[in-house]
Amino acid sequence: MTDTRDTRPLVAGLLLAAGGGRRLGGRPKALLPHRGRPLVEHAVRELREGGCEVVHVVLGASAGLVRERALLPGCVLVDNPDWAEGMGSSLRAGLGSLAAEALPVDAALVSLVDQPGIGARAVDRVRSAYRSRASLVAASYHGERGHPVLFGADRWARVAASAVGDRGARDYLRAHRDAITLVDCSDVAEPYDIDTEADLAHLE
Repeated sequence: MTDTRDTRPLVAGLLLAAGGGRRLGGRPKALLPHRGRPLVEHAVRELREGGCEVVHVVLGASAGLVRERALLPGCVLVDNPDWAEGMGSSLRAGLGSLAAEALPVDAALVSLVDQPGIGARAVDRVRSAYRSRASLVAASYHGERGHPVLFGADRWARVAASAVGDRGARDYLRAHRDAITLVDCSDVAEPYDIDTEADLAHLE
């Protein structure tokens, strides 16, 4: 009998959306309005349109309100009670959730909710650079490494171990910079962050 199962690698989207928006008066970034809907919905849509069929979303600040107000059907919502410790705790929570997926996930494509200028085309480019469960891929913008970042599953344990405070995976990426495949996305995305009141001008 022929095995008809899909043998394509499963690259899951991992959206970090736990930030409390301290410099935005304590407004959770996931719920900032963008094109008439919460920013987290926009970020999930871009991951899916970029080819990530499985999406896990890490929530933290006002997680209950995000669950009530945002429409995120089909997503796995991961609560991070330690979100105030910084991005590292959200990355650990998200990778742990992906490791428990019913379907074996081959890689995590990590995106940040407060970077709406990074859309589906950048996601698709980085996702398409996956080669193995040891893959380490990052978007680059005018020569500078940025998001999204793809971690093959064989790297997750070491990434999680190094993810402390608000540094996320920066220490791991710096230590393994020679192994990173950089994918230029300068022509399809803009890597600005929504951190301050002035940055809200990027939202529609």
